Amino acid sequence: MVFLAVVLAAVVVLVLALALVEIRRRLVKINDGLATLGTALAGVEAEHLRPLEGAVKAINAQFDIILGALPEIARKAAIVAERRPR
Repeated sequence: MVFLAVVLAAVVVLVLALALVEIRRRLVKINDGLATLGTALAGVEAEHLRPLEGAVKAINAQFDIILGALPEIARKAAIVAERRPR
């Protein structure tokens, strides 16, 4: 009975060790894939997104002007709506 318990413990330890080795192998593979993806994304950012920065800032500036004007437009629209006959 003691022999079977020792064998069972050895089998459990072996299975756990093999599982951990497989998990490590997969994590290394995932790490390599993420490194490749990170490099690709850095390339896309450098080649395609950075040149658009000026245009995006100009567009956002126009939106800021529009958003700044909306409260005044709403105020004037409320005045017109109050004067409108029902």
